[in-house]
Amino acid sequence: MTGVTKSAHDFDPLDEALRPPVDETEEDRVIRQAQEAEARRVSQAIDDSIRAEKQAQKKKGIVRLLLLGQSESGKSTTLRHFQRLYTPTAFHEERILWRSVIQLNIVRSVRTILDVLSNLRLPPIDSGGEDSDDGTSNLPHELEMLQMRLTPLRHIEALLIAKLIPPNEDETASVIGSSPLSAYHSHRSRNYEHSWRTQEVFVRPGATWKGVLAKGTRGRPVSLGDTGMHIRDEAQEVLNSCNYDIMTLWNDKLVREVLRRRKIRLEESSGFFLNDLDRVTALNYTPSDDDVLRARLKTVGVSEYRCEMEAVAGRESGTEWRIIDVGGSRSQRATWVPFFDDVDAIIFLAPISSFDQVLSEDRSVNRLEDSVLLWKAVCSNKLLANVDLVLFLNKCDILDAKLSSGIRLSKYVRSYGDRPNDMETASKYFRSKFSAIHREYSPLPRKFYGFCTTVTDTTTTAGILASVRDMVVRRHLKQSRLL
Repeated sequence: MTGVTKSAHDFDPLDEALRPPVDETEEDRVIRQAQEAEARRVSQAIDDSIRAEKQAQKKKGIVRLLLLGQSESGKSTTLRHFQRLYTPTAFHEERILWRSVIQLNIVRSVRTILDVLSNLRLPPIDSGGEDSDDGTSNLPHELEMLQMRLTPLRHIEALLIAKLIPPNEDETASVIGSSPLSAYHSHRSRNYEHSWRTQEVFVRPGATWKGVLAKGTRGRPVSLGDTGMHIRDEAQEVLNSCNYDIMTLWNDKLVREVLRRRKIRLEESSGFFLNDLDRVTALNYTPSDDDVLRARLKTVGVSEYRCEMEAVAGRESGTEWRIIDVGGSRSQRATWVPFFDDVDAIIFLAPISSFDQVLSEDRSVNRLEDSVLLWKAVCSNKLLANVDLVLFLNKCDILDAKLSSGIRLSKYVRSYGDRPNDMETASKYFRSKFSAIHREYSPLPRKFYGFCTTVTDTTTTAGILASVRDMVVRRHLKQSRLL
């Protein structure tokens, strides 16, 4: 045979599709070639645009920082610190919007105490100090009267939840299974009422809840800061009128003993303001920077915050930081991985004061153990092999208070052994343990950055964040070959 037979393996369907029609006329050929030329021009323009955008981002210097850690580890507070330090004007203007959050924090603390007292059965004199199970309550008359006088706080709690949740968007229902608002409206049902009283309030990250609260200023420009905040605030008025009763309840010796016996440590949790009642219940109260950092407002989902750092030598503009705060509860950790791509650094927060606590979503798991396992997973993740990991051993002030009160760390952390039960020794121990995990589980050798922190301490945390910022920027510039 003189001809060559074309094998089926040589068939190219794409070539066949692009091949001009056999019966193509000259006019059709001119039109086709013009269309192909235009398609190539558009494709080249898109490629040039993508290339230019990448070069612009590289020149501008975008740094992506991810905040990781279990729920209530201090991620949102750390994010607020960045906002306070690097966008202070916006932070100051939004402080008044946090007043409703702080009001809800106060009401929730009081309701926690009242719920404990409602279920309390005081022991008979000869019971040895155990709660009575005879179904009767014999609270002192003074406490019963306090319970009655603080009843208006039930209405204020529902009012504040309604203010924080955007209209037609019941944020908590999708997270915790039932709505506090529906529970409030169905208050005749004891089951709904109990559910409403114990629910945690969640909001979506971003400006949605702030926008809802800002409408309460009746068109007043946010840029006025604290000026003119004399409009009527029903929640603040009720808290002001209940100020003395709340202080009396909190300082009652029996109440303190009951809380101690039930291992309820309100003063160790975020959003605790019962020791500042005179100031925070004043009618003209405006939250301070510290108050905003201490306020408790749980979020679900992902929050991204952008800020511009100052320019460094040899650069025309500052570095844009994109700080991402992701949810830390077990159900939200699956959302972490997509953010591992193209991240420059991670701040991992481990609340070491929680050595004697359990996860709220799984009470069989110790919180410190959960943090250790999370740290191992982050250190060993191959997607993060070239990413700087910065460890914040957080809530050291609470750790110090616990150890000083006589709680033995070795009772919960057996490997601690007979080391001195003090803050300095304990913090060094935890730092060495987390450092060893970092060294053993990292896919590639990298430097360990570890800090003992109290993120509600503005001065100390500001210094630590400045050091982290400088470290991350230097590494980013080296990687971009600009330093």
